[in-house]
Amino acid sequence: MRVKQTNVFNNNSGLIVPIFVFYMGLFFYPLIRVLLFSVFDPAFTLKYYYKFFQTSIYMHVFLLTFKLGLIVTAVCIVLGYPVAYLLANAPRRVQGPLMICVIISFWTSLLVRTYAWMVILQRKGLLNTFLMKIGIIDKPMKLIYNTFGVSLGMINILLPFMILTLYGVMKGIDKNLLKASQNLGANPFQSFLRVYFPLSMPGVTGGALLVFVIAIGFYITPSLMGGLKDITISLLIENEIRKLLNWGYASTLSVVLLVITLGFIYIYNHFLGLDRLLGGEKKVR
Repeated sequence: MRVKQTNVFNNNSGLIVPIFVFYMGLFFYPLIRVLLFSVFDPAFTLKYYYKFFQTSIYMHVFLLTFKLGLIVTAVCIVLGYPVAYLLANAPRRVQGPLMICVIISFWTSLLVRTYAWMVILQRKGLLNTFLMKIGIIDKPMKLIYNTFGVSLGMINILLPFMILTLYGVMKGIDKNLLKASQNLGANPFQSFLRVYFPLSMPGVTGGALLVFVIAIGFYITPSLMGGLKDITISLLIENEIRKLLNWGYASTLSVVLLVITLGFIYIYNHFLGLDRLLGGEKKVR
């Protein structure tokens, strides 16, 4: 049996090597090129990193980016948890249509969805026009080209990621545990708060990590719906490349953003474990 297992492994390794080489070229080669751009100009230099840490405006942009990411993540958790709970506990005949309502957003271009929100939120858009007609407001509200507009557009795009992550974890929760807690004297609210909610936490933390990482690198929505006070790191990188042709500094900003992102992932893995995203057990240290 050992010989057969070794042969199977060797056969599979022959298939894995080309795939591994392909992904190395697809992901790691561009990253290496970006890293080299950030430290060679053309000789080895750290001037771009010095510039980043000595210029307060860039640190301010990073803080604004993280603040926006935290806002979007928090709102996605609040809105996504009830929807995921409904999906996971609804009858089978209802789950299908509800799931289609969630994933149908992936069938529409991000650019189209962003422009749709611009039509709705602009000064003479659908929302302002409707609110003025029914007498709630006297003049148009500024709902776009500010943090509110950017946050709303990003929440609309990233909410399905949160819902699906939560749903995957909630679907694996044994409902008999809730029945057992109620048999022991707990009411439905106590069963949810002390049994169901803790078991769903891997979905909450995993969805938060996923949404936050995507949010801090988002480009389309901040560029179209943001104002001058809503410059994110992705817009800063785009400006360095397209307008200033400064590939070295743009690469430095990209490397710093990548390192910070990996730092968040490391912290998550250290305290919770990335296997919890798949419904695994919490790490015991």
